[in-house]
Amino acid sequence: MKIEDFAANTPELRIEQYFAGRTHAWGVFEDRFGTLRRSFTVAIDGQWDGRELVLDECFLYADGETERRVWRIARTAEGRYEGLADDVIGTAVGRSAGNALNWTYEMALKVGGDRWRVRFDDWMWLQPGDALINRANVYRWGLWIGTLSLFFLPEGRLARPDAVNAADARPAAVPPAAVPPAAAE
Repeated sequence: MKIEDFAANTPELRIEQYFAGRTHAWGVFEDRFGTLRRSFTVAIDGQWDGRELVLDECFLYADGETERRVWRIARTAEGRYEGLADDVIGTAVGRSAGNALNWTYEMALKVGGDRWRVRFDDWMWLQPGDALINRANVYRWGLWIGTLSLFFLPEGRLARPDAVNAADARPAAVPPAAVPPAAAE
């Protein structure tokens, strides 16, 4: 994929606006064989000061482990971002167009008692209703080792009814058990 492929797509994603305030996320990591290895939730507090976006992420894994990551992200030009975090090696580079953002970066990822140097090819797509879908392919030594999938919703903007696509704005189907016997004949 190329970021330019998404230039005409809406709603437009501007991470400095999207992540301002509290955002919630739910995610899973599947290894290259499709086995679910981890699931987690994330509470993200975002602050945008007009120059830098700070994302304070608190992870809670299904096994009870917790983790914190603080991103510092700068918009360097229209549609271009750079980011730093303690476990990111070097600088993360991001490009956005339309409803999409693509991040690439290396990270010292905690795996058990070790740290693995991995590379992320991270894609985000903003959907109607402020849902943000994130899929990141993770590589180690140049080999794909798995996929991280996340779903984000900003607090206070959860599931806006006015953002439903017209195709989905049809009346809900009545379950068969709810139809009175006389109406079913």
